[in-house]
Amino acid sequence: MSLHKILAINPGSTSTKIAVFEGETRLFSKNVTHDAGRLKEFREISDQFVFRKEAILKELAEAGMTLDTMDAFVGRGGGTASVEGGVYTINEAMLKDTRSGKYVKHPACLGSQLAKEFADHYNRPSYVVNPPDTDEFQDLARVTGLKGVYRESKIHALNQKEIGIRYARAKGKRYEEMNLIICHIGGGVSVTAHRKGRMVDSNDIAHGDGPMAPTRCGQLPVKNVIDLCCSGQYTEQEIREKVTKSGGLVDHLGTADAREVRKMADEGNCYAKLIYDAMIYQIGKAAGAMAAVLYGKADGIILTGGISYDDYVVDSLKEMLSFIAPVEVMAGEYEMEALAAGAIRVLDGQEEAKEYTGKPVWSGFSFLEEFQEEMKAYECGEDRRKIV
Repeated sequence: MSLHKILAINPGSTSTKIAVFEGETRLFSKNVTHDAGRLKEFREISDQFVFRKEAILKELAEAGMTLDTMDAFVGRGGGTASVEGGVYTINEAMLKDTRSGKYVKHPACLGSQLAKEFADHYNRPSYVVNPPDTDEFQDLARVTGLKGVYRESKIHALNQKEIGIRYARAKGKRYEEMNLIICHIGGGVSVTAHRKGRMVDSNDIAHGDGPMAPTRCGQLPVKNVIDLCCSGQYTEQEIREKVTKSGGLVDHLGTADAREVRKMADEGNCYAKLIYDAMIYQIGKAAGAMAAVLYGKADGIILTGGISYDDYVVDSLKEMLSFIAPVEVMAGEYEMEALAAGAIRVLDGQEEAKEYTGKPVWSGFSFLEEFQEEMKAYECGEDRRKIV
């Protein structure tokens, strides 16, 4: 890897992570925290742009980092139409979508805007890498038992892809040559089948799917959820928060800290042990399902994310999954490294940057409308026959 100098920018809800890399070496990093009260003063996410830009410049100046020495700027993607995985040049179409909030309103939308701002000022290229909107699902993975309800690719795309690339490189292979099952186990949990460089199936971490996680409920029995929604005990917003923000370990045990739950279990709290073991069990079960997606031809299973530092979790999952493929641990997150590495691959000519078009890679089955028209014609034909 060449020693290109890269500034990576990753905006979050109440902070902005920044890091300067020279090749694979991290020269500087800082999690720039923002006062929550100050952020509330901004009506729209896009209104935070100048505030966050100035905060970044201040931290870089204090660290003695000058932007004119950067070879490229890369931002955390977000707020775009669904795209295939890869590195994308930040263009006007992308900026238009991220500024408008057309697809989602989240601080991650500022990543591309900030990177482009700095890059244009210094006449450098700007990119996003494997954004959250990455969607490489195979069609079979999208279908559910209800017409019009489809599964979406909402996973830890950036870290998942980087782990796959690093794992393959360590084995002397290319990511595109391998079949992998990657389990990201952190605040959210995504268990994904990677087939020859594409994430063909996983669980939707945003909408209540797959294993439960520290703050998310995971898959639930639908009838019970309907009963809960109709009970009158909760508002729509409260139900939504239970699914995405206060489910899982939080709902059961009042904390999202897996270390605290592990401590409770070790100290004899039987309920804490049951819930922690159940989460691990569900992760293992999901990985087994992904093995079936790969027709049993998995070259490896990788555990990543912050909770993968817990030996109890690792040992339990190895016991469940080692019969499928070797289980290896790459604990923690590599998001900032992934951003820089993606930009460097393009600068080195190892990968070609893609052009964002604003057109989703999937917006429904094209043949479905034709099928529905045929059904309508059949049902309303001269003989008035009905399909039963």
